[in-house]
Amino acid sequence: MEPSYGVRRIRNELRKQGFTKIGRKLIKRYMDEMDIHVFYPGPNLSKRDKKSKVYPYLLRNLKIDRPNQVWAIDITYVGTPYGFAYMVAIIDWYSRFIVGWAISNTLQTDFVVRALKEAISKYGKPEIINSDQGSQFTSKAYIDGIKAQDTIKISMDGKGRATDNIMIERFFRSYKWERLYLLRPETVKEAKAMTKEYIQHYNYVRDHQGLDNVTPYSIYRSQQKAAA
Repeated sequence: MEPSYGVRRIRNELRKQGFTKIGRKLIKRYMDEMDIHVFYPGPNLSKRDKKSKVYPYLLRNLKIDRPNQVWAIDITYVGTPYGFAYMVAIIDWYSRFIVGWAISNTLQTDFVVRALKEAISKYGKPEIINSDQGSQFTSKAYIDGIKAQDTIKISMDGKGRATDNIMIERFFRSYKWERLYLLRPETVKEAKAMTKEYIQHYNYVRDHQGLDNVTPYSIYRSQQKAAA
């Protein structure tokens, strides 16, 4: 049985296997007895400040064929028994390599700006950085931080178009289903340790079907060397 299945999907799978008399209430009771919980979507983190400037989406019909051409940045929630923490991650669109991340117990913009500065310091500047229109990414601190880099172009998703930033959304899905929902960290400290381990695994160990079953790091570094 898949670890991500809830009551309805477990019932449907059992019925396929011939257990037609087992209903949702019985499954729910067993799940409660075994302390198995269903994870629901967390808060919407993409609320924009309507007074802030929004930048155009620059990736439509763009051929992305090299590392550091486009980075994508976004924030997701990290659930713990004591509330939500928040994770910002930055992915190189071409190679799927995670170039930066940070976790905070608040949604203040400073942890986003810090993660971006550290990524640039370590891996150089992207040509374009894409985000949604959330308040952290339309804030003065974030915009000024990018403009201070001089050559980076700012791109933002169209309103209501989550697929415009699909690469980072796919990473967040993998992160949650492969680690967060299985390990269920109880503190922010545990969440940070788990995230650090997973990103190391994702970047350097985990083969990626979309990359012909090689790691993001192998694509990122090989293409970087070829361009040098």
